[in-house]
Amino acid sequence: MNAWPMLGVLVIVVGFLLRFNAVLVVVAGGVVSGLLAGFDVPHLLAMIGDAFVSSRALLMVILTLPAIGVLERCGLREHAARWIAAMRGMSLPRLLISYLGLRQILSMLGMTNVAGHPQTVRPMLAPMSEAAHERDQGRPSSEDEAKKVRALAAATDNIGLFFGEDVFIALGAVLLIQGFYANNGIELAPLSIALWALPTAIAAFVIHALRIVIWRRRLQKEALGGDRD
Repeated sequence: MNAWPMLGVLVIVVGFLLRFNAVLVVVAGGVVSGLLAGFDVPHLLAMIGDAFVSSRALLMVILTLPAIGVLERCGLREHAARWIAAMRGMSLPRLLISYLGLRQILSMLGMTNVAGHPQTVRPMLAPMSEAAHERDQGRPSSEDEAKKVRALAAATDNIGLFFGEDVFIALGAVLLIQGFYANNGIELAPLSIALWALPTAIAAFVIHALRIVIWRRRLQKEALGGDRD
């Protein structure tokens, strides 16, 4: 067994410890492992190119982030905040609960990359949540309140994705469960496994929706206490 290619792992560990650029560190580690494994440079570059093209999620992120950056530079966050502030009936709980439901439904259909932190939470959901919170409070948010609102918006996206994607029958986790049971003589269809995740997804929606409402009330009480002081 040739253990020299494992030096690529060492390159990655050292690169992360020194806080170098993550993409360059990973590529350097792959190149080191490939060369030590005996691959020539053209073959190694071809393998890296094939892996890059076959990774649709990575390609989507690379194509999406520059567009989001341009939109943010042109005032996307400010427009999103003004738009939500103009909707009088849209409070912070209603906004986040609506997004939670939409995120779960899209994830259940396999569209996990439609929304997310870089393309949705940061440029739109976070400023919209801050604007809704400030309108509910009737005053500008403090820095601590703004951070809490952004964290809640990010958590809402995480929960919607995590508990929604398990209902999608083509998810890797569902297929992994099916393979595990098949190896032990139990035949299960992916649809039946995904349907068992549906009650958990519903429970997650209800629990987090209640958490948003309770969190909002707690923040209001803290703000009232601070005003009295």
